[in-house]
Amino acid sequence: MTNGKFITLEGGEGGGKSTQANRLASFLERLGKRVLLTREPGGSPGAEDIRQLLVSGEPGRWDAMAEALLHTAARRDHLRRTVLPALETGQWVISDRFVDSTVAYQGYGHGLGAGRVQDMHKLANDGLMPDLTLILDLPVEEGLKRANHRGGGEDRYERMRIDFHERLRQGFLEIASKDQERCRIVDASKNMDDVAAQIQQIVAGKFELA
Repeated sequence: MTNGKFITLEGGEGGGKSTQANRLASFLERLGKRVLLTREPGGSPGAEDIRQLLVSGEPGRWDAMAEALLHTAARRDHLRRTVLPALETGQWVISDRFVDSTVAYQGYGHGLGAGRVQDMHKLANDGLMPDLTLILDLPVEEGLKRANHRGGGEDRYERMRIDFHERLRQGFLEIASKDQERCRIVDASKNMDDVAAQIQQIVAGKFELA
């Protein structure tokens, strides 16, 4: 793909992805890696503009297809302007969410179908996938309880029905089961330090880091 490595963190609401992305970046930097932290939707000026359309407002403001198209458009800008240039200079890129989130949220959660989302990604982004995906998994009710304490106004997805979040969780687990070479499941119900230790062990083993 490129000279650098591309790692994504995935999972439902309240799994601690942002915190663990930062901790993973610090771990890699201590090993001498140059690291870029980014996120989706967002990670580039155009994608950040699209983010506001997706994470705020009423839960029903978009249907599944409109959401998937918006996410895919944001991802194209993010890849072209942020991720690929960094990888080409040898940086390790850590992204809080990527295409698996669209597959899980819109494909499974909203019932659009995983295949349709994957087809969009192939068309818009040549189907580019990460070197490693860490799926932070925890029970839905626990995750939503954590998410509700975050604040910040970006709560459109958190306010969706519980059955949506259950489908979402199962979607991520199915994604992991279908691509065990790329995906690793992390028990995010544990405390922050234990989760970070799990992730560091997985990353060190995957890339044979000292």
